Amino acid sequence: MSDPKYAGGRGGLADAVRLTVRAGLNLLLGGFALLTIVTVAGVLGPMLALDLYTPPVAAWWTVFTAVVVQGVPFLLLGALVSAAVGTLVPERVFTRLLPRSPALSVPVAGAAGVVLPGCECASVPVAGSLMRRGVAPAAALAFLLSAPAVNPVVLVATSLAFPGEPMMVVARFTASLATAVTMGWLWARFGRPEWLRLPTRPATEAAGSRACAFASGLRHDFLHAGGFLVVGAGAAATFNIAVPRSLLDLFTASAWVSVLILALLAVVLCVCSEADAFVAASLSGFGPVAQLAFMVVGPMVDLKLFALQAGTFGRGFALRFSSVTWVTAVTGSVLVGWWLL
Repeated sequence: MSDPKYAGGRGGLADAVRLTVRAGLNLLLGGFALLTIVTVAGVLGPMLALDLYTPPVAAWWTVFTAVVVQGVPFLLLGALVSAAVGTLVPERVFTRLLPRSPALSVPVAGAAGVVLPGCECASVPVAGSLMRRGVAPAAALAFLLSAPAVNPVVLVATSLAFPGEPMMVVARFTASLATAVTMGWLWARFGRPEWLRLPTRPATEAAGSRACAFASGLRHDFLHAGGFLVVGAGAAATFNIAVPRSLLDLFTASAWVSVLILALLAVVLCVCSEADAFVAASLSGFGPVAQLAFMVVGPMVDLKLFALQAGTFGRGFALRFSSVTWVTAVTGSVLVGWWLL
């Protein structure tokens, strides 16, 4: 007779394989459908605009379609990597690898964002889980900021959004990592325990639910970030078409004003880090330093991240941490941008 224990194990493995295959098929079909809709809209939109004798609408469709079509593949890849890291990499790996000293653990945690990427939406719960497992808050916060900003998917997307401009990729990596490490050190030096509400431990997951968690995380990250990409692309296209050139010249005439405008725009648009480079590239009326500020600030400070941080760590923490992070990110972007760009 077969041992029920092994039979149950084989059944759980088979269920996990089926769930994984089903999630992959659903994601591929969903991505194909999204690309098809966007492509058809991109073809029919300009035709409809020409029929209605509205060339600005045709131009709006052109910018919108270019941003979305370029960004969707990187959203898909980023969602796959984020879901795999969140479900397959145990949190105890961090506690074993990070030094005990906050001064050393902060840069190590910041650099871990290069090899353990994730989207900004996933970085908040991961940071909370790290704190529950004993990781110093300063190191967990450095990882929270660096993971969505310096991972390989984001850097490759940036290189494709700015072809022939390798220094833009170097500048984004340098400014983002420097901001994450600086914020970790600032929290280690000036942060107070009463400012940070440690998240409670979630209910224990049922055995054999790792595949379900992977599928759920993949679906959530892709659809959630995809929605923000569409909104960001629409806002960028509207900004390019609706804002008069004379008014844009007033903003771009001053380097300081243009940097601040795009740094504030990044907070409002809430574009996913895997696709924000294409939105930044479409804002061609601004200078490279302002575009860099948009890409550095966005993955670290925006409205959805503020809401996630407030719900996880408390409103007081979110207000302090987000405001200081914004100032640090803008300052780092200006310094690195003027140095490298």
